[in-house]
Amino acid sequence: MAAVLQEELLRHLQEGTVIPAHPLALTERKELDAESQKRLTRYYIRAGAGGIAVGVHTTQFEIRDPKYNLFEKVLALAAEAVEEEGVKRPFLKIAGICGETKQAVREAEIAKSFGYHLGLVSLGGLNHYSERDLVRHVKEISRILPVFGFYLQPAAGGRLLSYEFWREAAEIENLYAIKIAPFNRYQTLDVVRAVCASERRGDIALYTGNDDHILLDLLTTFRFTIDGKTVEKRIVGGLLGQWAVWTAKAVELLEEIKKVRTKDAIPAEYLALANELTDANGAIFDAKHRFAGCISGIHEVLRRQGLLKTAVCLSEKEKLSPGQAEEIDRIYQMYPHLNDDEFVKKFLSDD
Repeated sequence: MAAVLQEELLRHLQEGTVIPAHPLALTERKELDAESQKRLTRYYIRAGAGGIAVGVHTTQFEIRDPKYNLFEKVLALAAEAVEEEGVKRPFLKIAGICGETKQAVREAEIAKSFGYHLGLVSLGGLNHYSERDLVRHVKEISRILPVFGFYLQPAAGGRLLSYEFWREAAEIENLYAIKIAPFNRYQTLDVVRAVCASERRGDIALYTGNDDHILLDLLTTFRFTIDGKTVEKRIVGGLLGQWAVWTAKAVELLEEIKKVRTKDAIPAEYLALANELTDANGAIFDAKHRFAGCISGIHEVLRRQGLLKTAVCLSEKEKLSPGQAEEIDRIYQMYPHLNDDEFVKKFLSDD
């Protein structure tokens, strides 16, 4: 029996929304800071996000390490915070699902027990699986939890996946969305074209995870000729590490884009803004050092805003790269209209 997504939430997902990839709040001693963790969730809710993704790359894959044993805890804290906020509008709780099939199924069961609606299935670390094995893997998870597919860029632990893989994956009846995050135009097109070739194309919501190309992904109409017919598809929203910071501005921006992209012409200001956001993301995600400091960069912005007490990560390898703090200074000075510092100040004073 396939797991099913509630109709109201499915409609919400397909309309497109802002879904931050939830970071992990730690003390200087690398212990979970539960108070800050729940505060972050409240911030995303009050900023107007349409959901959160927890236990994903931005939450740090190390939470699954028995040494830390934090996977269940962080899922529970986010679910508690959502419940305590008493959110009345549709709000998606998405859990990151990792590992080989046995582990992934167990994680899906845990997420389901905490009331999560979808599982974002990472296929990183499964290079010994064939693509056919990967399709079977996703199907197994989908029996427990509705699936949010995920194309993670290799630099962040993902693997290259073919058009044929995505064409098969699109036929999984309760795969309801795909996060496209290869940071590559050719591979992005593979996913969109594969979905457009499927009879389920109207059922699958496409979300950008290309933090380097956010606005252009959201502004673009993708068009293909399939069996002699023109098929069009949009990327409707984003599930992004970049939207883990400056979330209130991201929500405003997506609402503007939804209005603009229905017009015959895209105002040039949005094309300029797209480049500004990519430049800002380059500093936060540490593109200069092949994304070595991407999680630390997110933490540093949240620390400066007062939402996190530290920028500490579980892995010793996860830290700001040389010059990254100065790059964050630069983009703050260059693009003050992108940050939501004023919103955060008010949130912290009210919280």
